Amino acid sequence: MKVVINESERGFLFKNGRFIKMLQPGRHLMNPFGGAEVRKVCIDDAPMTEPLVFASYMEDKDFQQSVAVVPVREGTIALHYRDGAFADVLRAGRYAFWSLFSEHKFHVCDMSDDKALEQIPADVLERLPDSLVTRVLVADTETVLMYRNGSFLQKLPPGRHYFWRNGQDLSFFRYDTRVQQLELHWQEILTKDKVALRINFVASYRITDAIKLHAGIANYEEQLYVALQMAVRDLTAGMTLDELMEKKERVAGDVLALLKTREEEFYVTFLFAGLKDIILPGEVREIMNTVLIAEKKAQANVIARREEVASTRSLLNTAKLMEENTTLYKLKELEYLERICDKVGSISVTNASGLLEQLGAVINGGARQ
Repeated sequence: MKVVINESERGFLFKNGRFIKMLQPGRHLMNPFGGAEVRKVCIDDAPMTEPLVFASYMEDKDFQQSVAVVPVREGTIALHYRDGAFADVLRAGRYAFWSLFSEHKFHVCDMSDDKALEQIPADVLERLPDSLVTRVLVADTETVLMYRNGSFLQKLPPGRHYFWRNGQDLSFFRYDTRVQQLELHWQEILTKDKVALRINFVASYRITDAIKLHAGIANYEEQLYVALQMAVRDLTAGMTLDELMEKKERVAGDVLALLKTREEEFYVTFLFAGLKDIILPGEVREIMNTVLIAEKKAQANVIARREEVASTRSLLNTAKLMEENTTLYKLKELEYLERICDKVGSISVTNASGLLEQLGAVINGGARQ
């Protein structure tokens, strides 16, 4: 019996079911009556993973020189590189790759040690399946807390981090370390004089200790909201409406001071507090508008009276000066004459004295005509 093995093939000779040797490319003559059998295999990049076959194949020196073998035990993986490029991930088992036309190298990693990930190039880490690796990106504006199996493990620094998924429960909690805003929307309060108001209040804060905050406070944003709400109510409920309207800036400062007394309790720093809006009931708004209009009218009357007094005082001063100074009186006559001439075509006078009397007589005479 003649058997032909091509260049892209190898043959495995069996006699009576027992492996004998590996056949190289070429023609081979076999005794058809001796129980000989040849199994042809294609030389490609697919791994051979039959452990029982390895034991017999590896006894053949030609086979040993033709393959790259890597054992992968439980709890580890092997990164497979073909001709220097990452190819795939090998899990627990034993693998053999034909090395006749390609170079195969392997990097075995212990999945119980996260530091082993530091030895893997970043581009390879990104290509590992999610079932093997957990990826965490930490910005420089946040704090990320890592818990393993329910216990705090570490605070992650800014950067990209990788952790093995080796059967352990990993949890990550993010906290923004930038200045954050807390808003109290349309909070209803009752002033000391029984006026129902709605106000908008705002406060800003920054987290100072994320580890203690996470360990000691559940739903910290809700807790901060309630603290702001109670501080605003306590301060405004003891004030009348007029006091609240007059002392808005003071109210904001008092609320901030009250919040600062609880900074250690919430592991934050309060930076600012401010009263944005005060919404009055409709009836109160109408009353205040009426009062405002009355006040503005009174102010306008006061201003008008002040101007009248000033004008009268000015006329009195002018009359006194004209009485005491004849020349000033004559100049005033000429000033009035100039004004009248702008409106009269022609005027005849007999002498320079008594101009105003003569002009008055002329004007009155013209009026009678």
